[in-house]
Amino acid sequence: MGDAFIRHIELLGYEKRFFPSQHYVYMFLVKWNDLSEKVVYRRFTEIYEFHKALKEMFPIESGDINIENRIIPHLPAPKWFDGQRSTENRQGTLAEYCYTLVNLPHKISRCLHVVNFFKVRHDDMNPVTDSQIKKPEVFLLPKDSKKTLTDITGPIVLQTYRAIADYEKSSTSEMALKAGDMVDVVEKSENGWWFCQLKNKRGWVPAAYLEPIDGPDESEEQEPNYAGEAYLVQKSYTAVEEDELTLKEGDTIEVIHKLLDGWWVIRKDETTGYYPAMYLQKAGEVNTSVKSELRNRGAPPRRSTIRNVKSIHKQGRKQISQETYRRNSRKYIQNRRHMRGNFQNKANVIIEKNEPEDNKPKAQPAVPPRPSKDLILNRCTESTWRKIL
Repeated sequence: MGDAFIRHIELLGYEKRFFPSQHYVYMFLVKWNDLSEKVVYRRFTEIYEFHKALKEMFPIESGDINIENRIIPHLPAPKWFDGQRSTENRQGTLAEYCYTLVNLPHKISRCLHVVNFFKVRHDDMNPVTDSQIKKPEVFLLPKDSKKTLTDITGPIVLQTYRAIADYEKSSTSEMALKAGDMVDVVEKSENGWWFCQLKNKRGWVPAAYLEPIDGPDESEEQEPNYAGEAYLVQKSYTAVEEDELTLKEGDTIEVIHKLLDGWWVIRKDETTGYYPAMYLQKAGEVNTSVKSELRNRGAPPRRSTIRNVKSIHKQGRKQISQETYRRNSRKYIQNRRHMRGNFQNKANVIIEKNEPEDNKPKAQPAVPPRPSKDLILNRCTESTWRKIL
């Protein structure tokens, strides 16, 4: 593999730290060309010094010679005092700056100055903390704000989850867990891998190994949708458990229940079963390089396969059986077919009503009833009376 370079930088939010004195650092998820993902922390003053050095290295692209040639993005200078409000308000500008930086020509975006600045440092892996001082406060950038960078609605505090069993990591990007470990969840991915931090450790963890502190997490999961959403299989998978499905790349299926552990209940024709969400793509969506790289990873473990589970909750998660999925799914398919049949019948009736008038038999005039004797005597002339008398 060639020289290391950054393929994506995502601003996660910021931390409010209290040691050695109160200050703020921004959290970045840096994705490298070897598919590794690291979280790094940088003060804004550091970022601004990095920005000034970058402009000096590339005077043409920074617009120092001709302003029309500038492609390096702008970055406002630090204030005399950076409080929480200025730190929060600056997130949109900083997120946009990182996005533009990575998409600059390779001579800039892949230069040593950029690569070295975002490399993991010792302080990133072992942040300076003091047990006697208040724990750092973490504020995440809302997901809606990542789509609309100019609309920052406010901070989100990280959720804390508990590990229900030991987990041994299988790659450097993952994080090992011991039963009872309390982790802060930085990012929840629908593929079943969550990015977490535990003291000075950070990495991806299977969602199946985590439980919320306040009780079972059914409330976080969507309700089953037996109408189904159309998805395409992007990677083949051979079933290991009896309730899983074996599918080939290119198959079209319907997703009827999206579960947090990354194993979704899907329907193929009239058969239902579990399938890894990371191997599916919604019909009509464009396939991206990031999604393709994720599919090269293994599917996360399922909740039902975890042994020696030690939950702190007396009441466990309520699981829907496959028979319930099949029965409800079958009912929906039958109702859908019935509705299609009724629609077809209505369509035929409409066609019959719209037939040309020439093809229809013309209606005959009705014969009026004969008037009664009393009616003739009251209303007719004398000559008419004589004919009935």
